[in-house]
Amino acid sequence: MTDLRRNQRFPIPLAAPFALLFIALSGCQTRLHPNTISIGTESSSLPGIAPSALANRGKLIFDETPKYTRAYVGNRLSCSDCHIQSGTADYSAPMIDMAGLFPMFNKRAGHVISLQNRIQECFSRSEAGRPLPVDSPEMRALVAYIDWLSTDQVKGKPYKYRGFVKLAPLTGNLVAGKTTYETQCAPCHGSNGAGAPPILPAVWGRNSFNDGAGMNDPAKMAAFLVRNMPQNHPGTLSPQQAYDVSVYIHSKPRPKFNQAYKCY
Repeated sequence: MTDLRRNQRFPIPLAAPFALLFIALSGCQTRLHPNTISIGTESSSLPGIAPSALANRGKLIFDETPKYTRAYVGNRLSCSDCHIQSGTADYSAPMIDMAGLFPMFNKRAGHVISLQNRIQECFSRSEAGRPLPVDSPEMRALVAYIDWLSTDQVKGKPYKYRGFVKLAPLTGNLVAGKTTYETQCAPCHGSNGAGAPPILPAVWGRNSFNDGAGMNDPAKMAAFLVRNMPQNHPGTLSPQQAYDVSVYIHSKPRPKFNQAYKCY
């Protein structure tokens, strides 16, 4: 069955055309992906189920997290920097059909957690900030958006393209990774890894994810990179190149996870 969520239209911020122009001038292009949510001036709906105002608010927060939840974000990353295309891209840890998988056993916690707990963890780790309160308007909006992306979910059944692609374990080469980064990644993320937030995320340094984040794992990052990067030519890195770049990025400094903001 065709997943019509992939073709929903959401209002686009007025600044977005200038963001696209910036990317074009920098040589980093937005990419068309078969799972892209279409962006337009009108909001269409699923058959009989339209995204609510709260869900639309959740998408704005998901796409521009520092702007809409500034008090809880410690860097300049948005949810959509890792869960790309508003959390809908295959093998980019998509949010599609996630809601029904919670409550879920969390290996790191050693016990069952809620969807709200998982969102809190993203704020304190990936966004190097502090947990979003469970009863906050922002939390309710994010949950509403993920619930909407899970509208047709068969409860307990994972989405077919969940998580990242599976790669065989490889050993990354730091020297080769530096070369590949300089040619394939630096044009967008900069030679200093700082990117150009909010358009192009930092991959190391004070505005990147902290050392407690899920992406702070070379193998996990390699699985993300091999499918989704470079942004203007996704899928062109070999698994070995993805591991090499990942090892190079992980050799660089990043924020420390604040244990005081451990969620569970």
